[in-house]
Parts: sequence; structure tokens; C-alpha cells
Amino acid sequence: MSKDYYELLGVSKSASQDDIKKAYRKMAMKYHPDKNPGDKVAERKFKEMGEAYEVLKDTQKRAQYDQYGKAAFDGSMGGGPGGGGGFGGFGGGGGGGFSDIFEEMFSHFSQGGRGGGPQGGGRSQAQPGHDLRYDVSVTLQEAYAGLDKEIQFPRHESCTRCKGSGSATGKVERCGTCHGIGRVRAQQGFFTVERTCHACGGMGETLKDPCGGCAGSGRTRTNKKIKVKIPAGVEDGMNIRLMGEGDAGMRGGPKGDLYIVVSILPHKLFTRRGSDVQMEVPIPITTAALGGSIEVPTIDGKRTKVTIPEGTQTGHKFRLKGKGMPIMRRTNYGDMYVEAVIETPVKLTDEQKELLKQLDASLTGSNAAPKSTPKSSGFFARVKEFWDEWGKK
Repeated sequence: MSKDYYELLGVSKSASQDDIKKAYRKMAMKYHPDKNPGDKVAERKFKEMGEAYEVLKDTQKRAQYDQYGKAAFDGSMGGGPGGGGGFGGFGGGGGGGFSDIFEEMFSHFSQGGRGGGPQGGGRSQAQPGHDLRYDVSVTLQEAYAGLDKEIQFPRHESCTRCKGSGSATGKVERCGTCHGIGRVRAQQGFFTVERTCHACGGMGETLKDPCGGCAGSGRTRTNKKIKVKIPAGVEDGMNIRLMGEGDAGMRGGPKGDLYIVVSILPHKLFTRRGSDVQMEVPIPITTAALGGSIEVPTIDGKRTKVTIPEGTQTGHKFRLKGKGMPIMRRTNYGDMYVEAVIETPVKLTDEQKELLKQLDASLTGSNAAPKSTPKSSGFFARVKEFWDEWGKK
């Protein structure tokens, strides 16, 4: 590992021990193997975070690191500070080691995701609320113009009767099972496994007189209505974060966030490609051959003319600059592409068939104009070369 320990945790060298602890928890939650199964990069980063935290959490080790860097722990300094003891990832001297890091992480995952569990203080510590997700579908026209959309979703609100404490009188007592820690340990072979205390649910305290409004949970379930601003140009799969609109925290902890995940519904005319839109337009064979113009709709509900040059082939795309989707946080727009699909006439009359035969004769006969059918002439020339090569074999 080559990065500086402070840089790994995203803190300055003057950071307090509490700031280092918070930064480690945040980074460890992000790269924990349980949240990134099979991700080798996340696994490596998780180990690096643990190594950095193992040193910086200890004031003595931190002082040695500040003075000597990593050489203080790799044995290269001989009899100097920390010399010969070795660091070796999670298990350096001075106790703690992996078990301490395990306790840090377990307190997070036993509580269901956000925030740390009780670190010796049990229920008295505030716990952040969970983040929530809401999926919303919008049409392509709505994504073009943007809109304010009202949504309704269930979430936990802090109980107004007990003000989130869970107790009718505010009286709590220390849990007799975990002795206020919120976790219990059990020996399984060579390993000691920690679990959330079943008696207090990890809070470390039990209520003597639960609040009648929330049954002691400190929160109530409600349906919340809010208006969400969907910005013009929003793309499929984009997240809109609304801070503080998630679940209420426990014991006065901060609310979680609400993430609006936007999906764009398919359109009957247009296909979106980033900020561009594309549309297939059938063009009569006569217009394609002789040239002309067609009128097409644009995503903003208006109309525009497209000039069709003579000899237009299927698949040719006409670019209409600035007729696409608005680009978020910018003032310009994407483009619109009109793809030509040459339409072959059907159910011809005898007279029309005769005219086409005359046209075909004029195009393929000895008096045919050169390059009048560029794709056909080029294709059949290549076919002839292919057969000639096989004939020689």
C-alpha cells in the first residue's frame, strides 16, 4: 500500500481521533466485503482502510507514524520506535487488531445499514435514519420539459408524543443481558462471534414505560406526500437525492435521505440516445429517387421540414442540430436524427407495374445511366468477383 494513511481515510493530519473514527466507519461501510461481494478492488481498499485505521486510532502509533512514516512499523528502523515489532496489516502490536475493526463494522451492520450501533452507551446515542428509495416513471416529453411531480411514500416519523425517546416518562434501565453494550458474544470453536443483543435489540437499554403512541420504538409509520422537481433533460436511471426526506433517526438522530430513481417510458415515435433523439421516417420511393421534402414532428411538439436529396438510400440519417433533449445544467440541446426508410409500393395496378418494368429496363439495359443504382452495381460486381475466384479453383 503506497498511499498515505491520512489520505486513505480522507482526513487531514490535524484531524481529531473522533474525526478519524468517523471517517474510517464511513469508508469501511462503503468497501465492506458484505456490501461488495466478489469485488476484489473493494476488498483491497477495505483492507487498506483497516491498516490505516489500526495505526491512526492509537495515539502512540499515530505519533510514531507522524514522525517516521510506515518505516516505524515495517521493521526497517531496527531499535527505533516500533522497530522489529512489525505491523502486518490488521494484527500489529498493542492489542486491538482485527477484533477491534470487527467490532466497529459489526455495530454498523447489526443495525441495518446506516450509522453506528451503540458503542458502550447503548440507546443513549442518536442513530441516523435509513435512506429510502422511490421509483418514478416519466414520459419522454416530461423529461424534455421537466415537471413537478407529487409522490406519496411510507416512512418513519419521530413520535410526537414521546419526541422520539420511546418512553412515556423518559425512564430507561440498563439491559441486563448485554450490560448496556448492545451486543453479546458467543464462542464458536476458535472464533468469538458477536451478535446483536436479543433482549434490547442492540440498544443497550430497555424501557420501563413504553410510549403508547409508538409502542416504545420512538417512531411512527406514516404516508408522506411531497412534490419532487424533475429537471428538464433528466436521463433514464438518474438518481435525485432529497436530503432529510428519509426515515427519522432514533433518539434524535438525523433523518435519512430519499433517493428518487427516474425511469423514462418508451416513446411511440422517438428513441433517445443520451441528449440526442432519433426517429425513423418512411419515405416514398419516388421522393427518395427524385428528391423533395417531408415534414416531421420534433420532441418539443413542433414541426420542421427535412429536405430529401435525390437518390436518398435507406439508412441515411439527416441531422437536425439542436432539436434533441436539453442537456442538464447547460443551456444547449442535443440533436435530432431522422433516419430514412425507403418504402416500396404494394398492390400496384397493371399500368403501374408496366411503368416500373420500363423503368427497370432503362436502369439495367445497355443504355442505363452510369451509377444509377450504386449499391446494386457495387454488390453484384463483388459477387461476380467471388464466383470468378471459386471458378479458378
